[in-house]
Amino acid sequence: MPQIDFYILPTPLPEARLDFACKLVEKAWRLGHCIHLHCSDAAQREALDARLWSFKGESFVPHNVVEDDPDAQITLGIGETPGTHNDLLVNLDLKVPAFFESFARIAEIVVEEPAIRQAARESFRFYRERGYPLQDHRLQRI
Repeated sequence: MPQIDFYILPTPLPEARLDFACKLVEKAWRLGHCIHLHCSDAAQREALDARLWSFKGESFVPHNVVEDDPDAQITLGIGETPGTHNDLLVNLDLKVPAFFESFARIAEIVVEEPAIRQAARESFRFYRERGYPLQDHRLQRI
């Protein structure tokens, strides 16, 4: 049964979700985890792809789109199944992906933008009604 973590950011800016996702993925990658980032659409995936290469001046996080290399340590996908990944899912879509149960941990990143916040509430309710362990992390600054 996956552990679900909601990271609640103190900003209304949707781009902050991508910035935080980069930080979270870098930390998990350095700890040796395999990560799949589930994006809502191609534009979001392209923006995240660019950020992962450049979000820190002194380093980058190696990754690939799931269609090109489903077995990469870090993959970015839209609707595709995440290949062989089952460690950490970072969900940037506004709905819970069908394949979520195959992961040990799921990270949902929330900002104060109304549509994103409402979608996160619905996801929280979805997980809670099914009995998944939930944890929220209210971040003071990003």
